[in-house]
Amino acid sequence: MSNGWNESAAAWIADMGEHGDFTREFVTDRPVLQRIEGRGHRNALDVGCGEGRFCRMLRERGIDAIGLDPTEDMLAEARRRDPEGDYRQGRAEALLFADDMFDLVVSYLSLIDITDATAAIHEMARVLRPGGSLVIVNLNSFTTAGAWDDPPLKSRFVIRDYLDERAEWVEWRGIRIQNWHRPLSSYMKPLIAAGLILRHFDEPDTNGGPADRRARYRSIPYCHVMEWEKPA
Repeated sequence: MSNGWNESAAAWIADMGEHGDFTREFVTDRPVLQRIEGRGHRNALDVGCGEGRFCRMLRERGIDAIGLDPTEDMLAEARRRDPEGDYRQGRAEALLFADDMFDLVVSYLSLIDITDATAAIHEMARVLRPGGSLVIVNLNSFTTAGAWDDPPLKSRFVIRDYLDERAEWVEWRGIRIQNWHRPLSSYMKPLIAAGLILRHFDEPDTNGGPADRRARYRSIPYCHVMEWEKPA
């Protein structure tokens, strides 16, 4: 069964542009880069790289980055924009890389798209070099469990069935994809079981953009940023 990414690739690429959507540009990019810049990372794996935007940002900072994604149209766009980059087709649940290969592994809003997130987390930990960092950006589980009231109110955000893992279809601006809701513990438990150590956790505020969008994003816990270290 399709999760919508093949059918939505063109609309996604158009929507992201060069700077990404509001969330990436004005909420998560800055705190993620603060966890990466000046840390001496030599190489990185971007799991679920899409059209390659964050890979390009890593390469601009001197980090030798490989982008991985299952959607060929996304990879084709990444290669078009970054002909010298390294973009490969593959799935997070079965990474075709050796153990302890990368200083940095990044999952930037990709875990919500992966059916077996536990397998993906263990694979990302496996290919991470001891002393290296796994940086995860994800939608907050309260966000994925809820929705704004049906029109015309739109005045309350209602959380339902938080503990029930489920795949749900989401649609906006020609994009229709399947996202997973999971309680936060469904991510934390496999990260801890993989032997990783939590070094940073943040629910970042907005840092720019239109005032109405900033107010909406501050009304619910929308995203979180985590950095996990593989013990040396």
